[in-house]
Amino acid sequence: MSDFAIETKALSAWFGKNHAVRNVAMGIPVNRITAIIGPSGCGKSTLLRCFNRMNDLIPTARVEGVVLLNGENIYGAEVDPTEVRRRVGMVFQKPNPFPKSVYENIAFGPRLNGVRSESELSQIVRKSLEAAALWDEVKHRLSDSAIGLSGGQQQRLCIARSLAVDPEVILMDEPCSALDPQATAKIESLMTELAKNYTVVVVTHNMQQAARVSSFTAFMYFGEMIEFAPTDELFENPKNELTENYITGRFG
Repeated sequence: MSDFAIETKALSAWFGKNHAVRNVAMGIPVNRITAIIGPSGCGKSTLLRCFNRMNDLIPTARVEGVVLLNGENIYGAEVDPTEVRRRVGMVFQKPNPFPKSVYENIAFGPRLNGVRSESELSQIVRKSLEAAALWDEVKHRLSDSAIGLSGGQQQRLCIARSLAVDPEVILMDEPCSALDPQATAKIESLMTELAKNYTVVVVTHNMQQAARVSSFTAFMYFGEMIEFAPTDELFENPKNELTENYITGRFG
């Protein structure tokens, strides 16, 4: 078993003629939080979406190179992108609960994967909500619409929804950018808990957040991976002048 949950080799992505990600090689360690930072438009989210083939859904997108998920190339000809997206969960910038009950939001994925037993579904719903630190807040509201939850609760519900299908990796694309400081603190605390059982990759504009929660940080600039290192090392002793200029606020 590799030390890396995800490993990329010569990974590039285009949208039409726009070369958004350029020749990225990196290894994302198992059961750690890896942050990806960099200025707007530098390719952070595009790179993240290469890890679960979400870019495939965009007609103009093209991806080249290798992405290994626990040793298997997810861009292999025989690989089903839907199965990849089950194995690699995704939490988006804005909470996007389904317009269904809290219970049905969590049960949706397992049902899709063939779970029919109501007792098993109830167990999955409870376990997923507990893992997302939300159970105590919603256990008496399972039949209520998820749309009635607060923004922070909705985001934790979306995390619980991704956990319900038992992923290997959880991708988070700026999961706190639409949240207040209190809700952000809960999500950050949750990320740390999740990393005990899952590999977490988070794209963030917030360098303080990257410094607080991640074990490793990648800095991207104009589609290139400029530097990838243990977080303390990257922030305290960056090897590249571009990295230093970015984290000290000279551009961004």
